[in-house]
Amino acid sequence: MPRKISTQSLAIAFVIALMVIVTRGHHFASIDFLPSASYAAFFIAGYYLRSTIMFVALLALCAGLDLAAVTWGGVSNFCVTPAYGFLLPAYGTMWLAGRWTADNTSWEFSSLFKLAGVVVVASAIAELFSSGGFYFFGGRYANPTLVEFGARVVKYYPKQLEAIAFWVVVALIAHVAFGLAKRSVHEKA
Repeated sequence: MPRKISTQSLAIAFVIALMVIVTRGHHFASIDFLPSASYAAFFIAGYYLRSTIMFVALLALCAGLDLAAVTWGGVSNFCVTPAYGFLLPAYGTMWLAGRWTADNTSWEFSSLFKLAGVVVVASAIAELFSSGGFYFFGGRYANPTLVEFGARVVKYYPKQLEAIAFWVVVALIAHVAFGLAKRSVHEKA
């Protein structure tokens, strides 16, 4: 028997999808001053939604947005190479890190350090999958080397980590705010 999806889970899924839609690349809904939410969306979805169906739906949303941007939106297809498949383990890493965090942390102050560590490690692994896959297997670079790849990681990873951290902090603030509001409602009842 299929498990019923709660209204809360649907609301979270909607917000995560909206985050991805408005921040993913250059397409019709792109808001340029917000950092990309894609990696963080998978982490947050792994934490809250956990269902493999939600993971697949989020993958489909990202791929669909990319396809629409390249096909109809006039966006360059430079990043669409055989290495595009490396996004699967990259996003999967973030998803699994979110699930692991949900199972292994509590909402105590000391858990913030664990959360930060998990986000840094998972995002570094995701970056190695996506950027490494693109650099070494995308066919865009004639003679890829580890030295040049290392320089690219040093150049691009901090910005990626910054975007992930931004959205994880937004989710953390929302989590705390909704938790306090819920507790306040229960105390008044």
